[in-house]
Amino acid sequence: MRVKTDYHVHPDYSVDAEAVKIREYCQGALELGIEEICFTTHLEFGAVEQGKDKIIYYKGKRWNIFDWEWLDGYFDEIDRAEKEFKSSGLSVKRGIEIGYLPNYLEEIEKVVNEYPFDFVLGGIHFIDGYFIASKIDCVDYFKTRSLETVGNDYFSMLGDMVESGLFDSVAHIDIYSRYGIRYFGKRINNLHKGRIEPILREIAQRNMGIEINTSSISRGLAEFHPTKEIISLAVQAGVKIFTVGSDAHELSNLGDYIDEALDMLDEFGLHNYIYEKRKALLTVSASYRIHKEREMWRIESKINRKEN
Repeated sequence: MRVKTDYHVHPDYSVDAEAVKIREYCQGALELGIEEICFTTHLEFGAVEQGKDKIIYYKGKRWNIFDWEWLDGYFDEIDRAEKEFKSSGLSVKRGIEIGYLPNYLEEIEKVVNEYPFDFVLGGIHFIDGYFIASKIDCVDYFKTRSLETVGNDYFSMLGDMVESGLFDSVAHIDIYSRYGIRYFGKRINNLHKGRIEPILREIAQRNMGIEINTSSISRGLAEFHPTKEIISLAVQAGVKIFTVGSDAHELSNLGDYIDEALDMLDEFGLHNYIYEKRKALLTVSASYRIHKEREMWRIESKINRKEN
């Protein structure tokens, strides 16, 4: 029996997210039959480039991302939810989505190495100071660049991100198509050809994952991020680890199209993975987990009785 997970969820710490608490998302996950949820608050440095450094919400206000107290509060809130919902069969994981920028490698390395995440998701959101993942902010980028330049810019940065070795999985690997299609039409769907293949091989060699991000459907695209063609190339390159995520920024998007994403993994003969302490694991159902925990408890109890 396959396991329904959502490994890309933005609670109210992300400034572009609805003011929904971690606990509320966990309650929603139970209602949707989700067995494991991973919170992936944004850690972005792009706005810092523009002189705006308070881009996390914490304690009811905008908070300087470099004042790491917010991360302590974030972990505390996730830990409380994990304890509260464990008996209900919901597993709650500590994650983050980091918008990669090479100028901030030192800060990224500090965060991922000094804080106890289960899952670190990396994505390309800013290029040359433009937020390409924003419908509004991307306009000046796409309108002033050729398709060739977009491809070179994006895949060069993506390759650097993968080679940094700081991330567990790549978020929405073809995110340039989200709004780029409005400026370049269907030609944007071929942008990966000849560029992504060596990056996919590097991902495979590093035992990294690729997420199936379902948010593209609600934004009017025909396929998930990535497309089936890119998934096929990833499989050929030897990539085995895939996660599924709704990229929910509001409660109504939690779990969107996750079942369809799992169906697609089935089509390719692939498996849905989860992460624990930065290690990729095959998903197992809550009932199986509980069974194994009880089995281990019985074995330990038996050993203790013999020793006494």
